[in-house]
Amino acid sequence: MDPVNNVTPMRKSKEEKKVFRKQLKSSHTLLKHEGIRTAQQPTKSLVVANGGLGNGVSREELCAALNEMGEVETLLMPPHKPYAFVTYRSQESAQKAHFHLNGGKLMCGENGVTLYLSFIDSVSHEEESVFAPLPDGLLLVEDFVSAEEEVQLMAAIDWSSSNDEVIAQKALKHRRVKHFGFEFRYDNNNVDKDEPLPAGLPDVCLPLLERCIKDGYIDIMPDQLTVNQYQSGQGIPPHVDTHSAFEDTLLSLSLGARTVMEFRHPDGRVVPVVLPGRSLLVMKGESRYLWTHGITPRKFDMVPVCDLKSSTHSGHDLETNGSLTLSKRGTRTSFTFRKIRPEPCRCAFPSACDSQGPPAPLPPSPPALPSCPSDAARLEQEFVHQVYDAIAYHFSSTRHSPWPRVCHFLSTLTPGSVLVDVGCGNGKYLGVNPEITAVGCDRSSALVQICADRGFNAFVSDALSVPLRTASCDACISIAVIHHLSTQERRLAAVRELVRLLKPGGRALIYVWAFEQEHNKQKSKYLKDHNGKQNLIKNTSEGSQEPCEYPSKCSDGACTPTDYMPVTDGKLSVHTNRTAFNTQDLLVPWHLKEGKRQEEKVSEDTGKNKRKSNKASVNSCLSSSESPQSDSSPSVDCSLSRSGTNTSKTTHSLGSNPLSSDGNTHPSKLETSPAPVFHRFYHVFQQGELEQLCAQVSQVKVLRSYHDQGNWCVILLKEELH
Repeated sequence: MDPVNNVTPMRKSKEEKKVFRKQLKSSHTLLKHEGIRTAQQPTKSLVVANGGLGNGVSREELCAALNEMGEVETLLMPPHKPYAFVTYRSQESAQKAHFHLNGGKLMCGENGVTLYLSFIDSVSHEEESVFAPLPDGLLLVEDFVSAEEEVQLMAAIDWSSSNDEVIAQKALKHRRVKHFGFEFRYDNNNVDKDEPLPAGLPDVCLPLLERCIKDGYIDIMPDQLTVNQYQSGQGIPPHVDTHSAFEDTLLSLSLGARTVMEFRHPDGRVVPVVLPGRSLLVMKGESRYLWTHGITPRKFDMVPVCDLKSSTHSGHDLETNGSLTLSKRGTRTSFTFRKIRPEPCRCAFPSACDSQGPPAPLPPSPPALPSCPSDAARLEQEFVHQVYDAIAYHFSSTRHSPWPRVCHFLSTLTPGSVLVDVGCGNGKYLGVNPEITAVGCDRSSALVQICADRGFNAFVSDALSVPLRTASCDACISIAVIHHLSTQERRLAAVRELVRLLKPGGRALIYVWAFEQEHNKQKSKYLKDHNGKQNLIKNTSEGSQEPCEYPSKCSDGACTPTDYMPVTDGKLSVHTNRTAFNTQDLLVPWHLKEGKRQEEKVSEDTGKNKRKSNKASVNSCLSSSESPQSDSSPSVDCSLSRSGTNTSKTTHSLGSNPLSSDGNTHPSKLETSPAPVFHRFYHVFQQGELEQLCAQVSQVKVLRSYHDQGNWCVILLKEELH
């Protein structure tokens, strides 16, 4: 390997050349679906498949390889896409790059990607920025503290010891935290204003806070400090600091590695803000009271190139910068300063204010099974669509590892195959096989947006009418979707739609939740951790299939008893989690606040109670010309008939508490209101029922059926026409 060039050439045998041709054809298929046309003759411009930000290639790494071939005129790397565009000063340099780099492996840190280069006539894409103007009331002050002050501040936070009598130190699931002045209580999502911690704020912080007062960032001395430490890959869900707990201005000092914090407006706008080390973020007014802020858990952030090269670039200038690259995260420590609020909040944002908000509505009575198509649509709208709308980001945070047998199915697809995941959720299956072209669709535009943020291609659709051509897909998967449809006719229609999409000879994989949670004398994971005393819930909704790893030590907020509501007057029952089913049609609870606190609760065994993150590749991305663009407004779940959504309704839950700073995740509604419990409709399938359903669809046969950890599963084959 050339010590300067970080691309390893591929020396190919005859068989390897054959494989390379198939892979190159696959990359051409991808580019064709993206609307990128390759040229037959050499030009000065090339498209580099697999060489994009969307699959972990930074601008610096790709530039180093491309510049070895000649002088580069322009390099465009569209956000979240798995390809890039390069234009050389001369055609000779482009031809040299095409010959030497095509099929070579580019090393990106410890990982490598294979590059596929094709000539194009011109580059029509623009490298739009993903950054926008800062929210009102938000100010980023770079280099607020010196390197020496940073060292002093870090030294003052001794993570190796804790004196709980003077400070409060916690080991949370995704970070560790210390509280000074007042402890933030995760059991009631507030502070006890009558019990200050004896030590107060560290002395080393006082000169910095006096400087903030002098410079006009705050007008009163803070008395509460939360110190969070995030390792690479860790984050915090979107939240708003409780209005009634703290005064207006919040100060967040970032030390150590840079990261990107995302601000989200209730109307759907998202503003990523790069937080360099030693910078101060000042939140007041609208940015403090109305916008949520959070840090997406990931190893790399997409940032402007100049942000890496210069510390003079302010967050407000980011929207005009067109050159993006990847920044690897390191350990970041944040100091969040706040002032305890002695009186109720009287801010100008009553819709988001817990001091001014209305009381929580009374729990609704359970619905009845539908008796006509319009009843079915209404039931699914209220107890599936609106629920997934409300829980979309929390739902995604519980979806990490793809299921092994689904992955095996995807691995059997030939390179270049076209896959559609109907009801793709957060897209965890879209990147499993990088040699296929995968596209997802979901009833929830919020989940579709999460797919886009992860570099996958997905569009908003329901499972009964997918806007793709008939016989356009080599394979389809429907994982934990059809069991949300409330009538036999609608479940049958969903299977027919999957078969319609398949080419003759194509295969479909369907998973539904099983009535029989004990099969062949083996209990599913959903049941086997039940200890007979308490029903431990893990919000995972492929029907809550994934159990807590350590139920005897579980401190996640999602693990709570669920009250059982029996069938009365023909109404649906509310299932008691972690117990056997006693009816096929039921409502399954999702504890939103508790699930959010799952990110925050103290872990009693931090060395053991960890999840493995999904390391799926993000190499495949398909955009169908027939697929509608996903709108930016939050919508709902992956499967069901499209109808209007209304996120303000709470008739599907037993309460409604939106989330709450860099220090805390907590509700911004009445702190005394009950934790919101949303109820999702399920029809759990009895043994043989899924096969019987599929047998009613023409031109298809069941290749295989099996039981997989509490799910009934089938693999279908679409037969050739005779």
